[in-house]
Amino acid sequence: MKKLSARRRHPLAALVVLLFALAATGGLYAALAPQKAQAEDTSQQSLAIEQGKKLYSVGCSSCHGMAGQGTKTNGPSLVGVGSAAVDFQVGTGRMPAQQPGAQIPAKKVIYSQAEIDQLAAYIASLGPGPSIPTKDEYTPTSADSASRGGELFRTNCTQCHNYNGKGGALTNGKYAPALDGVSSKHMYEAMLTGPQSMPNFPDSTLTAQNKREIIAYLKATNSDNAASPGGLSLGSLGPVTEGLVGWVFGLGLLIVTAIWVAARTTKAKKS
Repeated sequence: MKKLSARRRHPLAALVVLLFALAATGGLYAALAPQKAQAEDTSQQSLAIEQGKKLYSVGCSSCHGMAGQGTKTNGPSLVGVGSAAVDFQVGTGRMPAQQPGAQIPAKKVIYSQAEIDQLAAYIASLGPGPSIPTKDEYTPTSADSASRGGELFRTNCTQCHNYNGKGGALTNGKYAPALDGVSSKHMYEAMLTGPQSMPNFPDSTLTAQNKREIIAYLKATNSDNAASPGGLSLGSLGPVTEGLVGWVFGLGLLIVTAIWVAARTTKAKKS
């Protein structure tokens, strides 16, 4: 019996049993851990939505309705605008608006980024819409992005924002704001959501790469090191300021020259 028992107990038997136990434990953890993480993410998302609803009720519901359905006189519906629209509007201080108007200007931001994220989570829960882009989505990656972005910007944006994003007047008291000093994320969100008078540019119209290239162009042309090859930029407002300078100084110089020449004619000298 002893000889048979010894034959059954192989020296590696205990190690094999331990390995099987560890494998079983690891498999059990792998099966349960994702579910636990998913449950925690869902719980955090639910908490963010709940907190965002409270912030919305205090700061937004008077114009946009208690359920984001909008009102006839003050605010549009927010159902389906997505979290990106909230991050842009609230993150640039445009919302909450001080008063209704033809266009809501940017102003000092009154919410923290955490509160903005909570508001965005609540609005996103009302209906599907564009989500807040990640840093990888709005950060240019290639060296030639700015040159390609310049072509795209001049084709799609200069009609309102001018050739280098200095802005311009529109109809009925509206205007295209200047884009210098605007963060890359907010530029991307503006193209994605089309705030106020601006059309939106989904990925089917301008791809994510196209949007990054436009951002690269604006950052390059509005940087402190950007050169003005034409001399004085005159606010970079194009023919408006250039025409004004041409008429005031050019025509003024012609008048002064005409007076100077007339004062030195023979007839003028005799008199």
